[in-house]
This record gives sequence, C-alpha cells and structure tokens, in this order.
Amino acid sequence: MRIAALLAALTLTAGAASAQVVTHEASLVNNKGQALGSAKLSGSAGGTVIRLQLKAGSLTPGWHGIHLHAVGDCSDHAGFQASKGHVNHGQKPHGLLHPQGPDEGDLPNIFANADGSVNAEVSTRTPMTGANGIKDGDGSALVIHASADDHTTQPIGGAGARVACGVIK
Repeated sequence: MRIAALLAALTLTAGAASAQVVTHEASLVNNKGQALGSAKLSGSAGGTVIRLQLKAGSLTPGWHGIHLHAVGDCSDHAGFQASKGHVNHGQKPHGLLHPQGPDEGDLPNIFANADGSVNAEVSTRTPMTGANGIKDGDGSALVIHASADDHTTQPIGGAGARVACGVIK
C-alpha cells in the first residue's frame, strides 16, 4: 500500500513539474537588422534548453561564443549594446571553466557550418522565469559573438563583437 501511495505521489510531482515548462521563440537579427533564424527556448525553474536554427550565410564559418544578456533589447543593431552585460545575478566571474564562475549568461560555443548555417542545442541552469530568470521584468537577449569564447578570460572570453541578437521577453 505504501509503495502505491509513493508511486502516485511521484506521478503527481512529475506531472506538476512538466506543467511548469515555459517556451519562447526569439527571432535573431544581424548588425543590419536582417533576420537570421530563430532560437527556441524551453525552460523551467531547473534550467533552460535553447535550440538555434540559423540559415545559410548567417555567421562566418567556425566557432562563436553565445551568451544571455541582461536586457531584452536588440534595437541598436550596430553593436547590440542595449542588451547590456551578461545575466549575472550572483556577480560571478565569466567563464564555464573559471574556478569561481560561471555567470548565469555563460553558454557553450556554437559552430557555424561552412555555409554559415547553425543547428545547435545548448543548455543552462539559468531558469526561464522568476526574479532571476531569463524572462524577468526587462527580459534578456541571446547574443552571438564574432569569435569563440575561451570560457575563462574576463569579461567575455575573448568572444569579440556582438554579431547577432534575439529578444527574450
């Protein structure tokens, strides 16, 4: 009897957790405001999965750093500076490999194919919702950089210029 009650409780808990998943789709643009593709985010209190699909010609071939930035604003196409710095409620140093990091905006690099297209999926422990979530009061931005992130150098891992941006609100 106790095993049946435990299984019933676990089933209810699992069902409640799956009901808490929030999804969002962000359109990404380049420094000229041209559409590149999309980022589909699925997340909960435990973290977020981001699936990127960018069309051919979107990026230069090779590795690119990507980060979650603190403000959901990509209106200044020239450099996407309105998105501010990384999501970083804990004031941690940048870098997935930094001994005191990472900050909440740090994500693994993505690879652009020879034709500049990207199909990638990355994840983060940063939640989608709540006061410290990606979709907080002013939203966030998914920013793609010109170069790879070395995951240790401050403040952005040497990832270079911001070349693509998508609003998450």
